[in-house]
Amino acid sequence: MNSSAWLHLSARLGGALLVGLGVGALFGMAWAGVAAGLAIYLAIQISALARVLGWLHRDEPEAAPEFVGPWSDLVAMILRLYRRKQYHKQRLLRLLRELRRSTTAMPDGVVVLNPQAEILWFNRTAARLLGLRGKGDIGLRIDNLVRAPEFVRYLRGGQYSLPVVLRSTVGVEQYLSIQLVPYGAGQLLALVRDVTRQARLEAMRKDFVANASHELRSPLTVISGYLETLTQDPGVDPVIAGPLQEMRRQALRMTGIVQDLLDLSRLEASDRAAPSRPIDVVALMAQLRRDVLARPVHPAQVLMQADSKLKLLGEDELIHSAFANLVENAAKYTPPEGSVQMRWWTDEEGGHFSVVDTGIGIAADHIPRLTERFYRVDGGRSRETGGSGLGLAIVKHVLQRHGAQLSIESQEGRGSSFTCHFPSERVERAA
Repeated sequence: MNSSAWLHLSARLGGALLVGLGVGALFGMAWAGVAAGLAIYLAIQISALARVLGWLHRDEPEAAPEFVGPWSDLVAMILRLYRRKQYHKQRLLRLLRELRRSTTAMPDGVVVLNPQAEILWFNRTAARLLGLRGKGDIGLRIDNLVRAPEFVRYLRGGQYSLPVVLRSTVGVEQYLSIQLVPYGAGQLLALVRDVTRQARLEAMRKDFVANASHELRSPLTVISGYLETLTQDPGVDPVIAGPLQEMRRQALRMTGIVQDLLDLSRLEASDRAAPSRPIDVVALMAQLRRDVLARPVHPAQVLMQADSKLKLLGEDELIHSAFANLVENAAKYTPPEGSVQMRWWTDEEGGHFSVVDTGIGIAADHIPRLTERFYRVDGGRSRETGGSGLGLAIVKHVLQRHGAQLSIESQEGRGSSFTCHFPSERVERAA
């Protein structure tokens, strides 16, 4: 309240007191007159307050009461605040409408979730892709509406760096990619994309690779057999003996690549969980150690450390393939004076198998792509050592079948560490 308003209020109060005092003095009751003047003044102020409150309750800004003095300033201030609030409200409404129009035009679905994974809002694309129904699904948990097991595990896992791809059961057959993005105070944004075309192209590619590999296996077997016969024939001209040996070596290498492709295709063709048959990891490590030491060139030390005698529950053939790939890679890229160590241990989180070497190491920018098929850190070196670029891809798929994960640590020139982490349900309980 400014100084002029205070002066006006003080003047009216003083006037009321003087009038009350004058009237009271006429009747010989000065103090009673002053009290009566104050009461009348207070009644006028209470009446003005009641008019302002009634106006505010009616929420009719255009019917503002008219006053003179401080009450007029108060009404003016209220009107200014109301107009400012209306301006910001309209501005927010415009922004909200623009946001809804833009999300509606998006080719991807958007679902807003609260910290309890309950749906707060979704756009039309999300409704079409996920089969959501207007306001009826607002407030429901998204995993009660999207019940694909892989999505439920993804939602509850808390690791949202990569999307999950699932097969939709809404309408025509299609594949959806769903990625959760945390924001705000524990809220989630679900981004839904139709990846049916990409999934079908990937399926066609896998089928082609599997069929081509299967068709190549028979002629390669015949070629390798004839080359083996020729290289062992003492009557072969020494001039062509060397080329025949190289041809046989390359044919065997191609046979190995084809076999890896067939193994990988079989793993990719099925997403069922591996059976839970007990596997003696300690005995498997001993066998892998003997295989490495039998190589013509091998690291000076091939060590094994068994911190647990508990068995791993899984499919023996697949686990042997995965562990053998890790150990063979370590042996290939470790110099003869280096060492390779295998270790098996268990804890409350599950079972862990690691292979640590003192080899050439891997640059940090290559590590995220190591499990991609045909990916090589150094193509020339891989060809020299006979690598196909499929070993770690096979390891990844084997571990996925067992609910396990692969962690990789490496430094150039200092060696690498590959660790398979198996969940507790994949470890045999102690007797």
